[in-house]
Amino acid sequence: MFSRERIELKSLDEVRVMRRAGLVVADALDAVRAAVRPGMTTADLDAVAAKVIADVGATPSFLGYQGFPATVCASVNDEVVHGIPGPRALEVGDVVSVDCGAIVDGWHGDSAVTFVLGPDGPLGLDAAAAPDPADALLVRATEAAMWAGIAALASAQRLNEVGAAVEAAVELAGEAAGVEYGIVEGYVGHGIGSAMHQPPDVVNYRVADRGPRLRPGMCLAIEPMVSRGAGTTRVLDDDWTVVTQDAARAAHWEHTVAILPDGISVLTARDGGAERLAALGVDVVAL
Repeated sequence: MFSRERIELKSLDEVRVMRRAGLVVADALDAVRAAVRPGMTTADLDAVAAKVIADVGATPSFLGYQGFPATVCASVNDEVVHGIPGPRALEVGDVVSVDCGAIVDGWHGDSAVTFVLGPDGPLGLDAAAAPDPADALLVRATEAAMWAGIAALASAQRLNEVGAAVEAAVELAGEAAGVEYGIVEGYVGHGIGSAMHQPPDVVNYRVADRGPRLRPGMCLAIEPMVSRGAGTTRVLDDDWTVVTQDAARAAHWEHTVAILPDGISVLTARDGGAERLAALGVDVVAL
């Protein structure tokens, strides 16, 4: 996992193209969140995202990738990642994760969101509003862990400081909720750029290896996956959908982040990550 494979460094112009791809992904995910209602199928969500991407002349990153048959990954409840959109109808109280990627002029953006579905669409992160408050707490904890990892990236010298920050945030959220969350260790973040998945791996937990030195021009997908159970997983017979071994519900959040000479920028966040990172004492670079 920690072999020193060649890491692609991007120029500022290339990062700006990735920013365009990142904003397409943001549009697609926003459209899905705006459209989703109980009774819609995961295939319906895929169609919403596909239209947004097609309408601006971009290309889905996922469709056809190693044979994946859809534009987004739609994972529900105990499905962690790589859920294939299909006829499954969504219900109130479902925990829904949607992962989306897009290509603009050969450069990729990649982001994922998770929400609890209410009667009129996604619920906020107020635990009291969810049919099962523990689900809302899980979603909030996973998102906070992602932002903690991104904030660490702004000052870290070595990559695996990110994983340490993610795990610390998950532990803190678990203590506050009085539960022990399980970090999914079999699936990690990654480098991204002219290909969707590139070196280096970005783990979401503490390891002894410090990882590669961080340098301007690196672009990374930070994406913690956290469950209400042990965090161990298996793959379904479709060879794609990853579920928790103990049937515990899971959440997945992801952003694409660029390291620049003067700081970082979250390429798949509309404000570059400014609002969430300001609360963590981190300024972002405007592109």
